[in-house]
Amino acid sequence: MTLATYKWTVKNYHQAIDAGLFADESVELLRGNLVVIAPEREPHAYYTRSISHYLQSLLGDRALVSEAHPIILPNNSEPEPDVAIAQPLGREYLNHHPYPENIFWLIECSQATLTKDLTEKKDIYAEAGIQEYWVIDLQNHQLIVFKDLQNNLYTTEQMFTNGVISPVSFPDLQIPVTELLQ
Repeated sequence: MTLATYKWTVKNYHQAIDAGLFADESVELLRGNLVVIAPEREPHAYYTRSISHYLQSLLGDRALVSEAHPIILPNNSEPEPDVAIAQPLGREYLNHHPYPENIFWLIECSQATLTKDLTEKKDIYAEAGIQEYWVIDLQNHQLIVFKDLQNNLYTTEQMFTNGVISPVSFPDLQIPVTELLQ
């Protein structure tokens, strides 16, 4: 017996959402597959809110800091990263979620989803051309940074527990790592 699976497109996914198909379920689209989003516990919610607020205060009107909202990627994916730092395009986002070319960098706060965030999500973001991806590892209290995209792969992976980091898109920004991990 052969198991048949259905691969969703972003368009089909949006039609299903509009029809109310996922009204009682939190899902995201990853490579054409529907993936249930894990329920959020208090530490995850705290870090997501705290990091979003902190980054918005640093960036001001230079960027939109979007908390747990969809982005559209070309590989039939519409994930909902915990924090997306995107171009501040205002009302244009009434017509579409941010595309890869609108995104400066993405952040996932990871506790229960650490393995998925360090493998599947990292690969999806790299394939889509996201220039920089940060994972706040809540289990080990560290920041993992992926950057230097070449051939749809991140060639640099760095781990931080302290020090100062500057995002590729905003080299003038000096972010103390402890502000992200406290």
